[in-house]
Amino acid sequence: MANLKFLAAAGAALTLALPSFAFSATAVAAAGASVAPAGQERQETEAERRERIERGEDRAPRRGRGRARDSQPSPEQVLEGARALAATMAVDCQVSDATLLGVDAERKSIYEVVCANNAGHVLIASEPPQQFNCLELAGSAAIQRERDPAADVGQQCTLPANQNGQEVIGGWAREAGVACTVDEARAVGRSTLGNLVYEVGCAGVDGYRMEKIDGQWNLQDCLQVVSVGGSCRFTTVAEQNSTLQAKLVGTDASDCAVQQVRVMGQNANGRFYEVKCAAEGVGYIARVKDDATQQVYACATAQTIGGGCTLTPAPAVAPAAAPAPTE
Repeated sequence: MANLKFLAAAGAALTLALPSFAFSATAVAAAGASVAPAGQERQETEAERRERIERGEDRAPRRGRGRARDSQPSPEQVLEGARALAATMAVDCQVSDATLLGVDAERKSIYEVVCANNAGHVLIASEPPQQFNCLELAGSAAIQRERDPAADVGQQCTLPANQNGQEVIGGWAREAGVACTVDEARAVGRSTLGNLVYEVGCAGVDGYRMEKIDGQWNLQDCLQVVSVGGSCRFTTVAEQNSTLQAKLVGTDASDCAVQQVRVMGQNANGRFYEVKCAAEGVGYIARVKDDATQQVYACATAQTIGGGCTLTPAPAVAPAAAPAPTE
């Protein structure tokens, strides 16, 4: 009993923190809103026309008919320009292919590049130069379209080699130690540290969110994400129940058909889960460490562990019988 009280005290102080995520639509929109097609003259705006008239110029400068065609850079020139721009930026990209998307309002070139060692990017030769990760652009677009299918999601990456987001993120997930079959993957925002955060869905089991911090992947399974008020798009309740069902095999709770799961917290002894079983009034607390279940406690007797079960409350104690009257 002393050991259980120790666990209860430790469990009461457990907290799980998840960074908040948010996309900045302004930067994404800015990348796409002012793009003029490569090799074409940008059309004079109404404001520019008025300014020209105020300066005493009665008409716009003439443009040669063949100028757009003559100014079109060759693929080799585009690749050279993109590589030169990438070399001036803090972007981890070995440019293997590039296309010129156009120019921005200041006539600065906008490139989409394929990176041999990383996800693709959109690079803008502005002052200072700007970069947009293709995975982040695609993730932002997907989130906006979930809210409004007709949303204007701004500039997106279009090169075929940059359409492999699930494959790229799935490879990173394997590097991070994820052993499941990744069936969906997407960038979902940035953490409070400014790092891109990715979500991966797993076939039949709990998924993950992952973030690279100081060169190392940090994983949070979706059960943990949900426990602190977050959500995972690519993981179902049934997949989370299946994950805990597998952890109960070979334990005293192996006959439990898991219906609901709650992460209670963790300490040096492992992470504590509450599981509600299909059988009426039956539930357990499972202590899991190094992905193996170390101990299970029936909810009926586990009131001192982390505050006890809440999905399967312990049965009410019958009131003590009144003492027999004495003469």
